[in-house]
Amino acid sequence: MGEPTTNFPESRPQHRPADAVGPVPPGGAEPPAGRTVTAVTDRDTATDRDTATGGDGERAVTSPGGPHAPAGRAAAGTGFPGPWVPRAPRLWIEIVLIALSYWVYSLIRNAVPEQRDAAMANAHRIWSLEQSLGIAVEDTVNRAANSVTWLIVGMNYYYATLHFVVTLGVLVWLFRAHSGRYAAARLVLFSTTAVALVGYYFFPLAPPRLMEGGRFVDTVVVHHTWGSMASGDLANVSNQYAAMPSMHVGWSVWCGVVVALIVRRRWVRVLAVLYPATTLLVIVCTANHFWLDAVGGLLCLAFGFTAGHLVYRTPPWHLPRLPELPGTGRVPAPAGRHDR
Repeated sequence: MGEPTTNFPESRPQHRPADAVGPVPPGGAEPPAGRTVTAVTDRDTATDRDTATGGDGERAVTSPGGPHAPAGRAAAGTGFPGPWVPRAPRLWIEIVLIALSYWVYSLIRNAVPEQRDAAMANAHRIWSLEQSLGIAVEDTVNRAANSVTWLIVGMNYYYATLHFVVTLGVLVWLFRAHSGRYAAARLVLFSTTAVALVGYYFFPLAPPRLMEGGRFVDTVVVHHTWGSMASGDLANVSNQYAAMPSMHVGWSVWCGVVVALIVRRRWVRVLAVLYPATTLLVIVCTANHFWLDAVGGLLCLAFGFTAGHLVYRTPPWHLPRLPELPGTGRVPAPAGRHDR
């Protein structure tokens, strides 16, 4: 008998595609034609895992389009450049930018011609529209709040101060703890404020407290507080007929949405939701705005978020908490919790 014969499979030469990247897998197996193999190291995987979780349990901290998405890249299937990758903001630039922007906003807002007759006519139109909708209760709310002195005085000061203090505080918090989301959130706020100027120019509107007929109480004048730039001694340096849209509502809802969708602490999220709701009540109790002025503020905010989405392709809270490191395309691993 002859020696047993063993049949071995025929050895075939391995052909690597010209565009293949990375080492040949064990056993010489090649990927199907048209596919690319990319070598991934344990270090890369760990870094990307840290980036994806934010190190503190946040859901989404990768840049839109991936951690390596370059700034200004054209989004697939669109003619718009983007998404724009957040960069680290510079303190002195932000201080100058915010101060200059608010100065320009105030200058334009107060430079709009005070068309008293048109503003009064529009106020009566808004009031008639609310009556037809069954929501014209601002006068009742205003007089009820005015009957409680400590309450309405507190609301006057709330109206005068928190509008600026809370908004600036949220900007500072974003700058310090969520710098990767700061620029996108600031863009939303600035876009909201800019489009409000269009409303001030084309739709002059007297606030309820200035309507003729004695239906509403000007709580600032009655209680001698400084709860409104357009009442008392400051009335001559402020446009009294820029009530539509309400930026008190627009800015407060911006604060509430941004904070509530970023932080993890439940009590902070509750405060974030209560703040715009309280602001809405204050602007009505002090007779500074109609309900529909608040709707106008929400529409401006919707425009602001749309503008932000066109640039960053995602809302601020879905961006990385920290901006990417220059020249690396990666975001640094967070050092700890920053949702306070």
